[in-house]
Amino acid sequence: MRLHHFIAATVLTTCSVVSHAATVKPNILLIIADDMGLDASHCYNVGKNQANMPNIEKMCATGMVFEKTYAAPVCTPTRSTIMSGMYGFRTGVGSAISRTNGNGLSGDTVSLFDRLDKTDYAKAIIGKWHLASSRTDINHPSELGVDDYYGLISGGVPDYYQWTSVRNGVANQENGYATTVFTDHAVDWIAKQQENPWFLWLAYNAPHTPFHVPPNSLTTANLVDDAAEIRSNPLPYYNAALEALDTEIGRLLSTMKPKVRDNTVIIFIGDNGTPGQVARSFYGRGRVKGSIFDGGTHVPMVVTGPGVTKGRSNTLVNTTDLHATIAGLAGVTVNSPDTHNLIPVFAGQSGKRDFVYVEHFSDAEARRADVHGWAIRDDRYKLVAAKGEPQMLFDLDNDPQERTNLLVGYTSPEISAVIAKLTSAHVALKK
Repeated sequence: MRLHHFIAATVLTTCSVVSHAATVKPNILLIIADDMGLDASHCYNVGKNQANMPNIEKMCATGMVFEKTYAAPVCTPTRSTIMSGMYGFRTGVGSAISRTNGNGLSGDTVSLFDRLDKTDYAKAIIGKWHLASSRTDINHPSELGVDDYYGLISGGVPDYYQWTSVRNGVANQENGYATTVFTDHAVDWIAKQQENPWFLWLAYNAPHTPFHVPPNSLTTANLVDDAAEIRSNPLPYYNAALEALDTEIGRLLSTMKPKVRDNTVIIFIGDNGTPGQVARSFYGRGRVKGSIFDGGTHVPMVVTGPGVTKGRSNTLVNTTDLHATIAGLAGVTVNSPDTHNLIPVFAGQSGKRDFVYVEHFSDAEARRADVHGWAIRDDRYKLVAAKGEPQMLFDLDNDPQERTNLLVGYTSPEISAVIAKLTSAHVALKK
């Protein structure tokens, strides 16, 4: 499993999580919602008409809510940053993989699972993969060190009730609601972990399209299962998928024994912004999923568990940081310029990031709402370099909707200094 890379890139440590007994290693549960931006959660004061998600809201009330978490604008690059701990320009993964476009993550990459391979952690991925260059490459998870995988190799299901799963290189037809099936497998997998600490990456496909009506037991919505109605008014169906997701997360957590639950660090995150057909008006047209603006990259993240302080954090976070953080929770130190361990932040300390960087690139032309380019932000300002457009600068403290480009008209010495600072940071990370 590329041990020469593994040994050079990692150092095993004995600590687990700040303020948690060194002899007790926490379980780690990473839950990813597909296509859930900041505006889709009641945990953030962004937009309106959010989905009913009481279990996630309870996590927000009892755990640490991160205000400034950034992902890639689409799913494949985000998953790649978590798996590799590197920005897309280093791995070549800059856009979502489709039938005709996108590069998968190379099997030569030192993956998060490679880093955990020398620990005593049981580990698995259940759910959406979307890291292989081809949907027929059903052995791709094992190439990246994932020996226990069940889920969806491609980017989505054609039907939430009829779809193709892959379990460790073997494809099967499924006839159950995908969110429920993933949860069933997660419940069973966790129940079997009796001896060792464990890490489970649970990547739901919901609420990604198609917007199909969930089972009545999972949602309070009273929806008509009609294609024309879904096309004309998709938001209630999107919210119903999120509510169903939340219900199933609640079921999963309720099946965990109290001792196990109390020793589990849970990280919940969205993989990119909300898609255009259901995006709230807060960000505006063309500033949602697929774009390098905040509507495409600013995502919810909440963490609960041992060693995690209750409250809200303004620490800058990139999804690359989950790589070093999860490895660190398992006792592995990662030395890489793109990923920062958040364990001290969980304990209430300051983060180490001065900047957050996002990007979206492809050899193919941008489609629909896609905006190729890059953006970099500090605590307050964000510089946006959209392909084929003049650069833009936004004051996110006073203009979170990114409506006023500070580079239009007179530029003050203060703004010139901000531009120089952000430009220099971008140049430095590309070296």
